[in-house]
Amino acid sequence: MAALSPRLRKRLDAAVEKLAARPVTSDGGICRIAVDDETFVELHAPGGTVTAEDAIRCGCLLAPACVHRAAAAALAPIADDTSAPAPSDAPDQPSPPAPDEADATAPPTEPTEARTSPPPASEPTRVAPPTSGPPASEPTSSALPTSAPPTSAPTTLPPTTSAPTTLPLTGSAPTTPSQAAAAEALWQAAVLVLDAGVDGAGAVLQAGLLRAAHTARLAALPRPAAAAIRTVNGLRAARAAEPGHRTAELADALAELLATAYGLRRPGTPDAHAALRGTARRAYAPGGSLRLYGLFTEPVLTSTGHAGVVTWTADAAGRLYTVPDVAPGGPARARNAGDRVVRMGDTALTHRDLARAGLVVSGATVSADGRLGAGRGVRAAAAAGADWTAEPLAALWFVPVAHQVARALAAGAAKAPRATGEDLLFLDATLTGVAREAGGDCLLAECDGLTVRLTAADDHPELAHRENLAVLATAPGTRVRAVARLVPAGHPRAALLAVRLPTGRYDLGLDRLQRQDVTPTSPLPEPAPGPVRPTPSAPLHILRRRTEQVVVAGRRALTHAAPARPHTTARHTTAPHATTPDTALLRRAGLSTAAELLDAMRRSAAERGRDGFGRLVSADTDAFARAWLATARYLDEASTALCREAWRT
Repeated sequence: MAALSPRLRKRLDAAVEKLAARPVTSDGGICRIAVDDETFVELHAPGGTVTAEDAIRCGCLLAPACVHRAAAAALAPIADDTSAPAPSDAPDQPSPPAPDEADATAPPTEPTEARTSPPPASEPTRVAPPTSGPPASEPTSSALPTSAPPTSAPTTLPPTTSAPTTLPLTGSAPTTPSQAAAAEALWQAAVLVLDAGVDGAGAVLQAGLLRAAHTARLAALPRPAAAAIRTVNGLRAARAAEPGHRTAELADALAELLATAYGLRRPGTPDAHAALRGTARRAYAPGGSLRLYGLFTEPVLTSTGHAGVVTWTADAAGRLYTVPDVAPGGPARARNAGDRVVRMGDTALTHRDLARAGLVVSGATVSADGRLGAGRGVRAAAAAGADWTAEPLAALWFVPVAHQVARALAAGAAKAPRATGEDLLFLDATLTGVAREAGGDCLLAECDGLTVRLTAADDHPELAHRENLAVLATAPGTRVRAVARLVPAGHPRAALLAVRLPTGRYDLGLDRLQRQDVTPTSPLPEPAPGPVRPTPSAPLHILRRRTEQVVVAGRRALTHAAPARPHTTARHTTAPHATTPDTALLRRAGLSTAAELLDAMRRSAAERGRDGFGRLVSADTDAFARAWLATARYLDEASTALCREAWRT
């Protein structure tokens, strides 16, 4: 895109939309897009990916410096070879990566390539590794802008029986000059995206961020590179108004990108920089012989063209293991992958079967996060399973809920790869009603004296989560034993994944409940009565709303609320202090740091000095990005502290 003239760059976004609506044919490794009746754009990819610039050809008179070639490249999704299943005869090959780690597990030298088939006009563009599904095991950045004071330190509890031991990070070498340069490029590209927002981050800014991500991959920076591609994916989903897009997820991806790039640009210890760089490939170690019991199967559907399922199992000691089947695909694959045979040994079990049965594995290979490998030396056979109310699975529900929450929050703040399932909650609860929320209804349930909001794990209409939540809402008083994923919030909140009812166990993303499946009684023992405590309330939603407004509309979202400044010829002028309704409310709630961060973000958004001739100079986008990042990191820390307090009994 660097070869495009400024005039053609302005036309690029419109060209992408137009090209997406044109007919596409594919034959012999050549994807052909009809620009009009006489002009075609061809993507030559014998191996399924475009690996060279001259592999994209156009028949118009302006080629090769035409907008059609750039639009075709921008329209095509990013190739992700690591999502392909490992060959069954390859020794010690790992299972396919989870959708949220597909990019982070890519080798550092893997080029950013384009697939040959742009999606049809009726489907959104797929451009990046997955962003949803089981949580990523990337470490949390420890580098903060100096204006972001942490709210509190995470509480670390002794390991419980449901959490495996994690392995320490390796490769704690100093950051090289090439890595520092790649981090700087990522920072500058991300700053431009934040300044423009979704509305202004078209194909040109997205291409700049993808170019920086490719450079970061080559420089062995898989974690920030993955965050960059997730950001591009979120931008395209937002601009295409995809139903599954969430502004909060895009804000999280952009904050992760800025935090890792910012940390790598600053001096730090080798261990701290190693955590920020991430790990290119998951390490697998011999696991010996395993006796596993199925827990549940979770569907995975991402906005990047990856779909499938992950089946969760546990051994007799309570350690969790996952068996994934995630590959390129859409809603149909996520819906049907549960009926696919597990790719491990000679077992004929499907993922649905394994969720309720057992597995005996010999010669197992296991990653630090509990993922089972499917190499040539692995042998597996079906075995009897266990009910959630019987040992050894019942022990997962014996861990106090407050300890489970503390474990999940500590895992989110850890710098080492997380153990699988640390963010899962095993709850015994009684359904009590429904709460109306802007994002959709959620269930209310009493659990250990707390009122917990149980939400849908995925709102995609092709999956059964939302429909099953509606069925459960018709039976208040029903006792359930549930598996949920912690959702950090200022009140007890979790995404419901699977439940046990008197009529059986149900994977809420795959199985579809009927009215006769739910009753107001359950064989589970009633919990001991406990005090009902009000959950803490703090107006952090004000700060979160402002940070997300910036993601959508860019820096200009805050300029209208900034205090007016007098005319001056100073190069750098600070706006006079003024209290807005938002900051006043935050201060009344005792959140003075939040108020100061919001004021600082607004001032930096409106900061435009004048040169010696009185002319306005360009805004300091770098300072604004640091202020926004400080606010986002404060929100993370404050939300974690409030979440911990809300679940404490």
